[in-house]
Amino acid sequence: MASRAVVVGPHQLQRGTNRKASRRKVAAEGKNRQVLQDISNLVVTAPAAQGKIHAKLPAPLEKNKKPVVEVINGGLTAGKSGAAKKAVAAVKEKNAVSGRKSREGASRKNDRAFTSILSARSKAACGLTSKPKDSKVDIDAADADNELAVVEYLDEIYQFYKLTEDENRVHEYMALQREINPKMRSILVDWLIEVHHKFELMPETLYLTINLVDRFLSVKVVPRRELQLVGISSMLLASKYEEIWAPEVNDFVCISDNAYGKEKVLVMEKAILGKLGWCLTVPTTYVFLVRYIKASSAPSDDELMENMVYFLAELGLMDYSATILYCPSMMAASAVYVARCTLDRTPFWTETLKHHTGYSEDELMDCAKLLHTFHSAAAESKLKAVYNKFCSPEHGAVALLSPPGGNLSAK
Repeated sequence: MASRAVVVGPHQLQRGTNRKASRRKVAAEGKNRQVLQDISNLVVTAPAAQGKIHAKLPAPLEKNKKPVVEVINGGLTAGKSGAAKKAVAAVKEKNAVSGRKSREGASRKNDRAFTSILSARSKAACGLTSKPKDSKVDIDAADADNELAVVEYLDEIYQFYKLTEDENRVHEYMALQREINPKMRSILVDWLIEVHHKFELMPETLYLTINLVDRFLSVKVVPRRELQLVGISSMLLASKYEEIWAPEVNDFVCISDNAYGKEKVLVMEKAILGKLGWCLTVPTTYVFLVRYIKASSAPSDDELMENMVYFLAELGLMDYSATILYCPSMMAASAVYVARCTLDRTPFWTETLKHHTGYSEDELMDCAKLLHTFHSAAAESKLKAVYNKFCSPEHGAVALLSPPGGNLSAK
């Protein structure tokens, strides 16, 4: 569209001059005011002469105005293009979101840390601070270089013992015997413990002797007068099996005050072997005691613990009901448990013992209470072979220690 020429008179030139001065005055005042958006496009409207035409004047040029420069992701973007503004807005929005998330994450982290501190302090104040979990100890680490210890086979060997212990375990047999009762058996075992101690035989010989006696009595009716003969013949067999230097037959004849001749001892020895099928390799209580004592004392030896365990186990040997009710591994594990309670070895039952015995603390409680009862009554019992043996300093005088209280003393 073509523009129309406008004729300007002298009075209009004067008015235009006045307008210029007015614009310079407005621009000067604008420098002293806070800029709100862009005020350079100032529009001045004045009535036109005669025709009242509104004229829109162009904004004055700013000589020292610099282009806008924005920093975007480490680079410079000049000008006021729409793409640049959008990029700047996107970056600012992204930075705002990430900053907000960082503040929220830090706040949650601080909240958790503060909460955990309060919880720990509360537990400590109430005495509920949890103890570190008991870890399983490698009890065979010290024997790794000992070829005679056969460390690589021990776990399998004891698994086999646990599987086969019931095969040679005795059950109720007093109903079969007409002249023998549990009390007579206890008297015989008490005497055999004295003989074993006098001959200074190995511990495994004693446990195998009692095993042979019980197994023979479970399959053969024996008169009362031959009960002691069964005992010395069983010890003769066990000594030949376990000892390097076994006592002679005449030694057993003398120890029995010549109640039986040499021939009778040999005949009874042959009868026992025949009835038991020559089976002498059996997992007795002692077999498990050795392993469980090691698991209890590891990583160092504990002689006092060992003597206490043997004391409790031999008290269990004398009682017929305990022998019938509980298998050898259970008796051995219970003896270790009661010994730890007596000597105040905490914890009373560790993860290492649980792993090697296969029994939990609750499973041992009934048998452990029975052994605790035997310990409590040992000093007043008429059968004192075990008590006198373990009162000596040679065995740490463990029989003189008081039985433990707590759950074991509960009826």
